[in-house]
Amino acid sequence: MQFWLMFVGMLFSTIGASMIWPFLMIYVSKKLNQPLSVNASLLTINSIAGLTSSLIAGPIIDRLGRKRVMVVSLLTNSLGYVLLSRANSVGSFAILMVVQGASNPLYRIGADAMMADLIPPEKRVDAYSMMRLSNNLGVAIGPAIGGMIASVSYQIAFYCAAIGLSIYGFLMAFLAHETLPKLRINQNDTVPRNELQLGGYLHIFADREYMLFIFAFLFTQISASIMWVLLSVYAKNNYGVPENLYGFIPVTNALMVVFFQLPVTSITRRFAAIPVIAVGALFYAVGVGSVALGDGFWWFWASMVIMTIGELIIVPTSSTYVANLAPADMRGRYMSLYGLTGVVANGIGPVAGGFLNDKFNPKAIWYGGGLAGLISGLCFGYFSFRDARKSHSDSREMNK
Repeated sequence: MQFWLMFVGMLFSTIGASMIWPFLMIYVSKKLNQPLSVNASLLTINSIAGLTSSLIAGPIIDRLGRKRVMVVSLLTNSLGYVLLSRANSVGSFAILMVVQGASNPLYRIGADAMMADLIPPEKRVDAYSMMRLSNNLGVAIGPAIGGMIASVSYQIAFYCAAIGLSIYGFLMAFLAHETLPKLRINQNDTVPRNELQLGGYLHIFADREYMLFIFAFLFTQISASIMWVLLSVYAKNNYGVPENLYGFIPVTNALMVVFFQLPVTSITRRFAAIPVIAVGALFYAVGVGSVALGDGFWWFWASMVIMTIGELIIVPTSSTYVANLAPADMRGRYMSLYGLTGVVANGIGPVAGGFLNDKFNPKAIWYGGGLAGLISGLCFGYFSFRDARKSHSDSREMNK
């Protein structure tokens, strides 16, 4: 039952939020009239706050529980959208980026941990795929409506985003139950997980395979962040693509996930995670890099389609890989570092793209984004090759 509560809540909140985020850089550019690198640096501020929050979030979620942290995150984000509709200076935007950045990871990490608590390992890949379906069904609806509303009034769009997040926040507050496991000490006693020592990241940092995975996955996230944050303002400023037309590009991404995520997952789950992720990262490289070669809506639309194929391949696979790798008592912290890749990428990708735009030319944004995806694909390809050689060597040793 709680899984379906999260499924429905995700739908409401995503419809609201996705009415804004594809057009946020356009809105900021109109309000501030600053170079793209300055506007994009606001997302770096957002990411620095998110980085700090993510490091703290994992231990807090493992200590205090999933539910209350998720509710605080959702309602804080709702308030943040209301205040963003009234911001009109770099300073005010920066403060709100800190608030939004600090609260965002709390929900994401809590939800990932709650899902892992609720769903047995053999069913997690399907559960994460279903949750992505809900998220992307919301994205299929939100940007199409948001693009039309934003072309008339960004303030109304911000209020709609706030309403969607509030609905989900109150559903979680009143209908969800806490899923924080208890750690069994002996046959007669249990100690709540929140009695465990706060911290524990040194153990994760010592997990070499996991940290290599995080490093490589970060480049995929950088590639994706450039696409999601900068494509709308690039398309409008350089090729005159308006918000109400651009909105169909993220809608296409969402519809592909709605209709194709489960069939794609039924195929990718048959293979080892790392080579699957390597293939997905190369689709990111081609999709993002190809934007530089186009000059209008349909080309940009096709580039998004290519990148979305990579997303269909990577996201449930990587989420399941991390959930299965993490010890039960450190699941929040493992998920925290996994979620941190998106936070760090949002701090690096858009501002790097803005620098390439201001220093060289607008097309340089996409060469940089494509290169990031390529680096990720090559890293995961190497990991896959190394693991295959090791497995072959171990097999030969056993047969001697």
